[in-house]
Amino acid sequence: MKYWRQPLDREEIKVVRGRVEVIKDRCKGCGFCIAYCSRGLLVMSRKFNRKGYHYPEAAQPELCVNCHFCEVICPEFAIFSSEADAAGNQPPVGE
Repeated sequence: MKYWRQPLDREEIKVVRGRVEVIKDRCKGCGFCIAYCSRGLLVMSRKFNRKGYHYPEAAQPELCVNCHFCEVICPEFAIFSSEADAAGNQPPVGE
């Protein structure tokens, strides 16, 4: 969606980027994370996990804003997001 107005402090606001991780064998393929993703970056994979379910994967991982809503909505705790830097890399563990 394109807006004709822009915030005055647009250059000052740092957009947080994230990276979606899926624990494939824990997923039961309900699709809640795909349906409720605010950015629409998740799609159902064509592959199966060990239980025989399709699991979600990030079709456009650069769109993730690390909102953590996929974590909240998942009944099996099979998906999570973590903060990434501007290049999309995760920081080292412990920071």
